[in-house]
Amino acid sequence: MEKVKAKKYLGQHFLKDESIAAAIADTLNFEGYQNVLEIGPGMGVLTKYLLEKLITTYVIEIDTESVKYLDENFPKLKDKIISKDFLKYNINETFEGKQFGIIGNFPYNISTQIVFRTLEYRHQIPEFAGMFQKEVAERICEKKGTKAYGILSVLVQAFYHAEYLFTVDEHVFIPPPKVKSGVLRLRRKADYSLPCGEKLFFTVVKTAFQQRRKTLRNSLKTLNLSDNLREDTIFDLRPEQLNVQQFIELTQKIEANAV
Repeated sequence: MEKVKAKKYLGQHFLKDESIAAAIADTLNFEGYQNVLEIGPGMGVLTKYLLEKLITTYVIEIDTESVKYLDENFPKLKDKIISKDFLKYNINETFEGKQFGIIGNFPYNISTQIVFRTLEYRHQIPEFAGMFQKEVAERICEKKGTKAYGILSVLVQAFYHAEYLFTVDEHVFIPPPKVKSGVLRLRRKADYSLPCGEKLFFTVVKTAFQQRRKTLRNSLKTLNLSDNLREDTIFDLRPEQLNVQQFIELTQKIEANAV
């Protein structure tokens, strides 16, 4: 079969640099799990390096042309190709509650959604690595006090150690994107359960950053905070001034003073 043509509507940019593909495959240590899921394998430039590892590799691909190419060119993937949309697929139809890693050269138009979907399955995903648009990768790994620090930074780092690994230039893709790319790695924290209501934590973080220029006293008005709580000095701060632990403590305060 001829090579697959990149489809703009799927956000496809096929990596052509073998050394970068090999480097991405080496980012995971595969400790504590036996399966890895590659999202959006395309023509398998990363896949072939994963298949060399002592790990069972699955791929999930929405593009039927790519699925056909993988099926014809990678016999080791027999019964391991999932022709589905990762954002909609119940992953436990494949993994049945088992631990698994995630890796990929992610389509940039859905990369943020992939991260949020991963957080939903965080109890099963000890490791996650892959390529994003550079600014998105930096945002995920960012620390407090910067404009890039936001919802993604806090929610991911509440459960994972986030590490920006290296930058990838545009010319190593077909077709080349208009932006640079960045590879990151997430490793789940030993204790990834929060000492507060997780649903409320997500709500507090998202609500705070939706009006990031305002102090928390103003941005969190919709949570109906008690007058007593609103006097706490933490509410004088803006959201980018709080680290993950402070957001957890803020959520605990709101829980304890619910109107």
